[in-house]
Amino acid sequence: MTKNPPGIPCHHITEKNDECGITGSEKSDTVTPLSRTCGCNRLKVCKVSGDRKMCARMAQMGVLPGSEMELICPGTSKCMVRVKGSTVTLDELQAKHIFVTPA
Repeated sequence: MTKNPPGIPCHHITEKNDECGITGSEKSDTVTPLSRTCGCNRLKVCKVSGDRKMCARMAQMGVLPGSEMELICPGTSKCMVRVKGSTVTLDELQAKHIFVTPA
């Protein structure tokens, strides 16, 4: 696991260009925040942004780049997802920091 220097958010860690299976201009068209995703049941996590506390909390729940999740109940203020066999409810702020693409 890569450690960040103090005060550096986790999304500043160097990322691989192909971590979502897409590259270049396609990436900006298909990668969306979880809070704006609807209609897709299976999703792949591309990136988790936010401060260290947010990233650590997401990692504890199994929401990591490269992991797959199932969108059970999309919502505007809360959404429910299944990650690694567990059902997790995320608030709007958390969902805005998780970037996904259809799996």
